[in-house]
Amino acid sequence: MATPPTTPPETRATRRVGGVGSAGNEHVGTERDATVGGQNGRGRQGQEGRSESASEETWTIAQIAEEFGITHRTVRHYEDLGLISPERDGTRRIYHRRDRTRLNLILRGKRLGFPLEEIRTIIDLYDLPRGKRSQLEYVLSQIDERRADLEQRRADIEAAIAELEAWEASCQRDLDALG
Repeated sequence: MATPPTTPPETRATRRVGGVGSAGNEHVGTERDATVGGQNGRGRQGQEGRSESASEETWTIAQIAEEFGITHRTVRHYEDLGLISPERDGTRRIYHRRDRTRLNLILRGKRLGFPLEEIRTIIDLYDLPRGKRSQLEYVLSQIDERRADLEQRRADIEAAIAELEAWEASCQRDLDALG
């Protein structure tokens, strides 16, 4: 799709090399994404004191939401809860690799049935100095608990299905007896 010549240079679409998202889609950013506030090539200080180089790949809320198949509202909800913390350029949210990693962990935890507070505890351990070992040990203990919970649910479901099948057979016998 061609960009109209009247589009200001800070919003023209550009394709950055090596920009492949986890969904396998090539990242299309804007020159404004690459320069963030017109800093063009200089390093910048992001949220929480992290130093970001101007060449670091960034994403908008629309790109993040599309890649992960969630709504903008969901992304903002996780931000409101402090689970992700994008950089801000005025009213614009700028997401970095760290935000995408945290969002991926949040969504994985949700799929596995973890409550958001438990997910917060797990992903916050990534930010601790030398926290990798303690984080992994904690995650393993949480996996064991989650597995036990799911196995109990499976046993409950299998028992309920067996009860339904027995009731169904009884009803079918009664129906057959009525002719």
